[in-house]
Amino acid sequence: MGPDATVDFMAKVIAATSAETDQGHARMLVDHNPKVPNRQAALLGDGEDPGPTLAAMAAGLQNAGADFLVMPCNTAHAYADDIRAAVSIPLVSIIDVTVDACRGKGAVGVLATDGCLKTGIYQDALRQANIECVLPNADETAELMRLIAAIKAGDRSEAVASAMRDVANAQVARGARAIIAGCTEIPLVLTDELLEVPLVSSTDVLAALTAAIAAGQRPID
Repeated sequence: MGPDATVDFMAKVIAATSAETDQGHARMLVDHNPKVPNRQAALLGDGEDPGPTLAAMAAGLQNAGADFLVMPCNTAHAYADDIRAAVSIPLVSIIDVTVDACRGKGAVGVLATDGCLKTGIYQDALRQANIECVLPNADETAELMRLIAAIKAGDRSEAVASAMRDVANAQVARGARAIIAGCTEIPLVLTDELLEVPLVSSTDVLAALTAAIAAGQRPID
């Protein structure tokens, strides 16, 4: 849904694929639709429901020949049930694969949108995996939303990256031993090199699994 995040995800699928020719790469059917109603506004009670649009997009991809679905938007997974009800092919959850990548790392801080945090989808998944969760406070969440909006507007400056690192470090100070980049805009500026604890990029782990499934190296759960 976010243009830059979509292109970043596709590039990472390509980078994660071992191929020497064009034909060795995965075929990707991409419905890049920035017109999907605002997920944050809907989840916070002041916007159009994006569920029907997401369901129609999923059905369109299935009809075009997709074998499985991925969605490089964390917040939109609040509408995963709408998507799954519209198709017969699997939707690989970015939430589940990101949480799986956090096992064994200790307490995990979550950088995500206000809508995503309100749904509790990361909190619930981490709890089910017996992983302690460290969340941003209200001021940090407001700062995250400001920074994500800046990234969406094309600002990948050092100042934005530094401010994002500060929010992450606030969670580290409260006990986080790893940080989830739980919005696909975040890894556009925040990298492992900027943190003293591991960064679990939802974009990276979903792209790696997508490439592995497409290559027949991993089953679709």
